[in-house]
Amino acid sequence: MKHMYMIGRIKGATSAAKISKSFVSRKVSGFLFALGAVSMLSGAVTTSLLAQDQTSQPPFRPISLMDAFAAALTNNLDLRIERLNPLIELENINIDYAAYDPTFSFSPQYTYRKTGGGLLENSVQLPSTKTDTDSFGAGFRGLTPWGMSYNLSGQVSDAQGTQGGKKFDNANGSMGLSVTQPLLRNLLIDQYRYNILVNKNVYKVSEQRLQQQLINVLTAVEQAYYDLVFARENVKVQQKGLELAQRLFQENRRRVEIGKLAPLDEKQAESQVAARQTDLILAQRTYGTSQNNLKRLLTANYTDVHNIILEPTDALLAMPYYIDLQESWNKGMAMRPDLIAGRLDLERQGITLRYLKNQMLPQLDLTGSYGYGSSGVREFSDVFNGLRRADQPSYGVGAAFSIPLENKAARSAYQRGKLGNDQLLLTQKRLEENALVNIDEAAGQVRSTFNQVESSKQARIYAEAALDAEQKKLEAGKSTSFVVLQLQRDLTAARSEEIRALAEYNKAQASLAQQEGATLQRAKINVTYK
Repeated sequence: MKHMYMIGRIKGATSAAKISKSFVSRKVSGFLFALGAVSMLSGAVTTSLLAQDQTSQPPFRPISLMDAFAAALTNNLDLRIERLNPLIELENINIDYAAYDPTFSFSPQYTYRKTGGGLLENSVQLPSTKTDTDSFGAGFRGLTPWGMSYNLSGQVSDAQGTQGGKKFDNANGSMGLSVTQPLLRNLLIDQYRYNILVNKNVYKVSEQRLQQQLINVLTAVEQAYYDLVFARENVKVQQKGLELAQRLFQENRRRVEIGKLAPLDEKQAESQVAARQTDLILAQRTYGTSQNNLKRLLTANYTDVHNIILEPTDALLAMPYYIDLQESWNKGMAMRPDLIAGRLDLERQGITLRYLKNQMLPQLDLTGSYGYGSSGVREFSDVFNGLRRADQPSYGVGAAFSIPLENKAARSAYQRGKLGNDQLLLTQKRLEENALVNIDEAAGQVRSTFNQVESSKQARIYAEAALDAEQKKLEAGKSTSFVVLQLQRDLTAARSEEIRALAEYNKAQASLAQQEGATLQRAKINVTYK
C-alpha cells in the first residue's frame, strides 16, 4: 500500500464538534454522555465486545478505535469514579441553599400552679390561689438571600383558677413580625451567600476535572489501542523472521548433506532459528500484555473479558497532520481543563476577597417589629377576634451598631486573602508556561515520529533489497550463510521498527491533542452534562 506523508504549518483552526455543557438543575441523577458525532451506542458496543460467544474458538472480537472510546466512556472505573464528584458538589450547593429554608415552630403547653395562703402581720389572712394555664405558640423564622432575618410569631393563652376566693378566667394573645436587616457588614455578601458562591465555583472545577479525566482516559485508550496494533503486527514480523531462519536452516542442512556446505553453517542457522523463536515468544508476550492494557481501560469486570482476544480494525497509517504551533498554543490556553480550573480558582479567591473585605466593615443592623395584641377577654375565640380587629397594635424600630476597636482579625484575614490571590496568579502563570512547553514538546514529537516513519520505511526497503541480493549471492556460492543470517536479523528489526514508528506517530498525535485539551474535539465526540 502506498501512503502519503505530509506535515507542515497552516493558519486557522480546524473545524470540529464543540463540547456542549448545560447545567439543567441543581438536582440531577447522573451524567449523560452523548456521542452523537461518532454515532456510538455504548451499550450495544459493550455487549458486542464483551459478551463472550461460546460458539467461536478462539473468541476474537473486532474493535475499532471509536468502539474502544465508547466502551471506555461506559465502563472505565476511573471515569465512573470521577463522574460522581460533580454530583457530590451539587449536593453541597443544595446544603448551602438550605440556609434559606424557613423554620416552623409550634409549642403547646399546659401549666398548673397552686400557692398556699398565709397570715400577714396585721393578722390578715391571705387566701390560697390555683391557676390552670393553656398556651399555644407558633411561628416562622428564617433568612432571606439579601441578608435580612425575620421572625413571624404568635401566641395565645387561657388562664383559669381562683384567687382571693374568687374564680377568674383570662385569655390573651399576640402576633407580630420582627426583622433585622444588615446595612454594612453582611449586606452584599454574608457567610451563607459566600458558601453558595464558593461551592458553585467548586462544582465548575469538578466539571473541569471530569473533563480532564475524560481526556486522559481517551488518550490512554488511543495509545493502548495503537500499542496493541503494533504488538499484533510485530508478532507477524517475528513469525516471518522465524520462517526466514527456518528456510535457511533447511537449505543449509541439505547443502551440508550433499557436501556443499560446512557443518558450522548449519549450526549457525540452527542457532538463529532458536533466537528467532525467542523473539517470537517475547513478541507474543508483549501482545498479551497489550491486550490486557486495553481491556483494563474498557471494562469494569476483567473476568468477563480475559479470554476474549480484541482484534483492532484500524490500521497504522501515516495520515497527513498539519501543525501550527501558535494555533496549538491558542487551543491549549482556551481548552485545557487544568488552565480553566486554575482560572476558576482565581475566581473563587476573588469571591473570598470580596467577603473578607465586607467583614472589615462595622456591624450596623436596622431592626423593626410590628404586631397586634388581644387581652382582657375570657375565651380563645375572643382572643382571635381581638387579633382580627387589630385594635391593640404595637411597633418598634431601631438600630444596632458595633465594631471591634482594632479590627485586627478582619484586616489580617483580608491581607492574607490578597497574598493568596497573588500566589494563585503566579501558580496560574506557571501552569500556562508549562502548558506552552508541553505543547511545543508534543508538536516536536509529532514531527520527529513522522520523520522516523519515513526513514524506517526506507530502512526496511533497503534491508529487503540487501537480503534479496545476498541470498542470490549465497545461491551462486559467492556469499556465506553468516552474512545472510545477519541480513535476515536486520530485515526483521527494520520491519519491526517501521511498525513501531507508525504506532509512535499515531500516539504522538494523541499526546498533542491531550496537551492542547482538544482530545474530544479531535475525536469528534460531543459530551453533554445533564
